[in-house]
Amino acid sequence: MKQQFAAILTGSDSPVDGIVKKIDFDGFPDAYKFESIDNSLHLIIAKDDDDKWIRLAGTEPYLGSWIEELARQII
Repeated sequence: MKQQFAAILTGSDSPVDGIVKKIDFDGFPDAYKFESIDNSLHLIIAKDDDDKWIRLAGTEPYLGSWIEELARQII
């Protein structure tokens, strides 16, 4: 999986451009942090024990679809 790359999430009004970085977060060594270019959106996701992508932290509100959308771009 990539260490850092550009990504786009589908926003409610328009696409959200950002950068994704692989991080170690709260006991999850393979977590990924998305930060939008304008710094208005942050999202941290990782795989749980069942190998499913989950949201660990981030700004509110957020769209639940972003988790899978970001996971597809990571893989």
